Amino acid sequence: MKIEQLYTKCLAHAAYYIESEGEAVIIDPLRETDQYVEEAQKNGAKIKYIFETHFHADFVSGHLDLAKKTGATIVYGPTSEANFDFHLGKDGEIFQVGNVTFELLHTPGHTMESSCFLLRDENGKEVALFSGDTLFIGDVGRPDLAQRVFSDLTQDKLAGHMFESLRNKIMPLADDIIVYPAHGAGSACGKNLSKETFDTLGNQKKTNYALNPALTKEEFIVELTTGLTPSPAYFPKNAVMNRTEFLGFNEVLERNKKPLTVAEFETLANEADVLVLDTRHQDEFVKGFIPNAYFIGVQGDFAPWVGTVIEDINQKIIFVADAGKEEEVITRLSRIGYDNVLGYLEGGMDAWKAAGKEVDSIESIDVVAFEKAYQENNSIHILDVRRKGEFDSEHVKGAQNLPVDYIHKNLQEASQDKTYYVHCAGGYRSVIFASIAKSKGYDKLINVEGGFGKIKTSEIFPRTEFVCPTTML
Repeated sequence: MKIEQLYTKCLAHAAYYIESEGEAVIIDPLRETDQYVEEAQKNGAKIKYIFETHFHADFVSGHLDLAKKTGATIVYGPTSEANFDFHLGKDGEIFQVGNVTFELLHTPGHTMESSCFLLRDENGKEVALFSGDTLFIGDVGRPDLAQRVFSDLTQDKLAGHMFESLRNKIMPLADDIIVYPAHGAGSACGKNLSKETFDTLGNQKKTNYALNPALTKEEFIVELTTGLTPSPAYFPKNAVMNRTEFLGFNEVLERNKKPLTVAEFETLANEADVLVLDTRHQDEFVKGFIPNAYFIGVQGDFAPWVGTVIEDINQKIIFVADAGKEEEVITRLSRIGYDNVLGYLEGGMDAWKAAGKEVDSIESIDVVAFEKAYQENNSIHILDVRRKGEFDSEHVKGAQNLPVDYIHKNLQEASQDKTYYVHCAGGYRSVIFASIAKSKGYDKLINVEGGFGKIKTSEIFPRTEFVCPTTML
């Protein structure tokens, strides 16, 4: 038996390849499926089943494409509804793969169809639980996403289902079972996921708040639903997309990988319904970019930020990328359903500059220059664009918190007449914020390179100028 976790860091997502005696299963595949087909071919195996733990909201799954390529059967849990052929699994149903078996455990809570798959080896011993978004390492799936697709579901109702699923289906299982979840730290499908991507169930029973046997159902619901922040705008659109037929990844790549001359790119950029996306590193972007472009660097958590700040999944996009990165950009856009890509700038920014086209920039300073400005005038205007929890944990005195996650709603709280020093934790999100703000007329923005991480560790920035829980008492 072979178990392989295929982790995609930018989505904090784990798919799984499990093989036994020439037969294989893929669990929660990404949209680009050639990797799974090639793995099976390399091992001389046939993919028999595609197990989906639920209808995903944070990415577009590859179930349809993989089924067409391999003839594998798509399996979803009870209550699932979709407009394509799949096997509607039953609670407790057994699936034979080689000489191992999988038992479907219906575990509603994250969504109503959510299910886990319990793997038993050739001797019938329970060895692994593929828990999807039901049980994470250190957390459980948030119960408020499905209600954005189905209005009759409330988060409290789903949280109640989650309590019953954990208590009745998961907690009775043996402590030595390995838990393999669908996501790790960075995913918006939970509140506080661990950076670890698997663990024993026994350790989770000791350390995961949601598995605390002392919690009553009412206490559990309060605990699970407290502190939930709005999910990215693309989540409900992906959840709906995963229930329908859609274009396969290879077709999307072939259609969207279209080089555009400077003239073609400029014509499209001047159209009101086309967005220019610059995917280079933030250090290069601030030095010079096409006016009104949004920065979201492909080297970071690219897809989730695209889905957060570009709210229309059907937005027409043209992009700028470093040479050789064009296919990666299209791939990562397609993972969350942003398929309306019209092409990329052939030759990148070098071609744009060589053609004498207009170039914009953002002033960017290091932490030493920021500290000097702060010490000369500690009433300067600082925008901390980290998430509220990060800001509340510790921040520079006098800073205003405008999380980039909600920039389209909270930008109006800043003034176009003021000069702002903008920082995040490391320098990536602040440039996203500054680029979008500048496209909307905020011209007096100064990016602080390295963000709060550099500010906090600086030897010359006075510790008395930080606000944290201990200093707020």
